[in-house]
Amino acid sequence: MKSDFRTTLAMSLALMIVGSALAAQQTKAATQTAGSDGTPTVITSQPSTPPVTDSQVRIVRLSEVRGEVQIDRNTGQGFEPALLNLPVTQGSTLHTGAGVAEIEFEDNSTLRLTPNTILQFPQLELLPSGAKASTVNVQAGTVYLSLARTKGDEFRLTFAHDKLTLTPSSHIRLHLGHTKARLAVMGGSVQVEEPTGTMTAGRKQTLTFDLANQTAPILAKNVVKGQYDSWDQSAIDYHRVNAKSSSYASSSNVYGISDMNYYGEFVNVAGCARIWRPYFASPGWDPFATGTWAWYPGSGYSWVSPYPWGWTPYHSGAWQYCPAYGWGWRPSSSWVGLKNQPPPRQPTHGFPPVPRPPVPPTHGIPTLVAVNREPAVASGLSSPDRFVIRRDSAGLGIPRGTLGNLGHMSGRVEQRGSANLTVYSAPVATGVGNGKSASSGSISSAGRTSAERLGASGYAGGRSGGENYASAMEHASSGGDTGHSGGGSMSTGGGSTGGGGGERR
Repeated sequence: MKSDFRTTLAMSLALMIVGSALAAQQTKAATQTAGSDGTPTVITSQPSTPPVTDSQVRIVRLSEVRGEVQIDRNTGQGFEPALLNLPVTQGSTLHTGAGVAEIEFEDNSTLRLTPNTILQFPQLELLPSGAKASTVNVQAGTVYLSLARTKGDEFRLTFAHDKLTLTPSSHIRLHLGHTKARLAVMGGSVQVEEPTGTMTAGRKQTLTFDLANQTAPILAKNVVKGQYDSWDQSAIDYHRVNAKSSSYASSSNVYGISDMNYYGEFVNVAGCARIWRPYFASPGWDPFATGTWAWYPGSGYSWVSPYPWGWTPYHSGAWQYCPAYGWGWRPSSSWVGLKNQPPPRQPTHGFPPVPRPPVPPTHGIPTLVAVNREPAVASGLSSPDRFVIRRDSAGLGIPRGTLGNLGHMSGRVEQRGSANLTVYSAPVATGVGNGKSASSGSISSAGRTSAERLGASGYAGGRSGGENYASAMEHASSGGDTGHSGGGSMSTGGGSTGGGGGERR
């Protein structure tokens, strides 16, 4: 099918990575079903009062997964596939192989992991004052950290014998090798505590640490460009452009709002007030048809959405069905952590009940169980040079920040069922890691604003029915693995298979 929506994407895969993505959360909730008068159905998530022992526990979001990424969530299973939108809890360990990942914190601060990086989360704590204390320990590899302007929170990065305390708005790159570590400060300032004393590194300064000998680090008044700097910057630009929150109540910072603004919009619907809707979702789309149950010891199963925007709408607010329009999400000021299981829903408007958690896993049974109650619809590559956006994909398979204004395409997709975009490959001379060429990953499309072109360093494609996903970015590229019928859950930049098979109802 021909479409007026065509764009050019310069891409060439630098390294192919096979990845996984799923997510997990849990919640107490109440359900209000539609009455006989046809009033809208509302599914409301209401946070329970946490026990005292849980009051200081926080979760952070695995906001991007591309390629080979694993996580140890202290379930007794060791490393498992890391899943998009998976809550990361205190004590977890994240390990990237041939892949990359991003962690998003509550105030929109972000931490990015390059390939072959290992880090732990020894502290994710809510202090008595209400401030948040985070400590991340880097064991190997390279990480980028971009902090928001939030004051009062504490953020520390540790490695070897050293501890870094970062100020708000700091932006750093830390590389940890076998014998040396290099800290590059691109913004803000960092206080360094190490065996020889305390010192401060400011903007555009680099500290080099000798890990074999506990001598004072060497300060250089410059920052050398890193291999993954362009990927890091494109992610920062994506969040900066899309993190506007004027449509979401009056909060200045909204957890996950960047993805919600890119993949959907708030609309006024008669009888339903103001709700948020994902693009490319018809009235027949069901927000609970596809997902994953993830087991957390001490908390039970948690519901995980595979959609790239699927964090905030499954941890707060209410999903509301508006006749002749479809499901939309209504925000609220409440927030639900791990306990975000969807509340029971009676069959209504032709939709089945929401999935219910499986029985708790016994020893040796996978803790990730995929749910595909109907075949998942995903946008993606139909051929090497053709990307298809499909109705009811609701953003599934569309790489974040790379296709400009998705709202401009949504009307055409709704009318015709799909829209085709032509993709062109353009290899460049730069070699990366394995010697393969990398791409600039830029998009050119007449009439687009510079803001719409920001964040265009990545590209992902998928095929409907859960086939392979591919993804490319400057200096790194990735391909998701396969989502299988009855056992797969797919996400942008990386498909996934749920351990233990799927559940169909």
